[in-house]
Amino acid sequence: MDVKAISEGLNFYLRPQTFPVAVKLLAKGEQLPEKVRIPSRDLGRKLLICQGMGLARRHGWTMAFGKEDLRCAPAATGLGFYRFEDLKTPEGSNANYYSGKLDQGKYEYFLMSPLHSLAFEPDSLVIYGNAAQAMRLVSAFGFAGQKTSPKVTAFRDCVDIALVSEKPDPTFILPSGGDRVFGGTQDFEVIFAMPWSMAETAVKGLETSHKMGFRYPVVTDLSHEPSLPPFLDIEPMLGQPPSE
Repeated sequence: MDVKAISEGLNFYLRPQTFPVAVKLLAKGEQLPEKVRIPSRDLGRKLLICQGMGLARRHGWTMAFGKEDLRCAPAATGLGFYRFEDLKTPEGSNANYYSGKLDQGKYEYFLMSPLHSLAFEPDSLVIYGNAAQAMRLVSAFGFAGQKTSPKVTAFRDCVDIALVSEKPDPTFILPSGGDRVFGGTQDFEVIFAMPWSMAETAVKGLETSHKMGFRYPVVTDLSHEPSLPPFLDIEPMLGQPPSE
């Protein structure tokens, strides 16, 4: 299944409101794609990765963040761009906010692109959606016998997303406060990230369960006998017994 088929399948069976985003962690020496925006180079300022994710999924931009592009200290240490020991953190701050996750210096760039304009081989695929859409993805993987792992730190979700590249499991992620404040993530949105190698499995699982009647938008039962209050129900008013 190619990128176009995956994109079309997600749009048909899942209907996300923003673009699915492909993510790759680039090690030193790996090439960036040609059409990419680097905040410090192309925008003249540093940003947060959650802002970059918002630009990718809402504006359709391909974004790359390196050590010199990132303002967020917890993300920078979590992605291995800096060591916690190198920071002069504010007095009273919790070291857990800055403790590392990825190996120090292992990666040079956090690269993200909307799926429809993908120009590189990604590590993972990230979808922002509502709880019902996340449920559909969990069930799609369930049809393939694959469990989804929860990641509910509610803190530096960019690092939670990056970890899917290293520990390849479908993962439900609770968006962080920073993503909501700076990335524009809405109250109803959650994150679902999967290894790129499993994207085809997700689409096929969505297709299979869709054919079985398990769909999005969720199909509600609208054909049952209604239970109406007296002022609405016409049958008693006509002296007729309720229909069966």
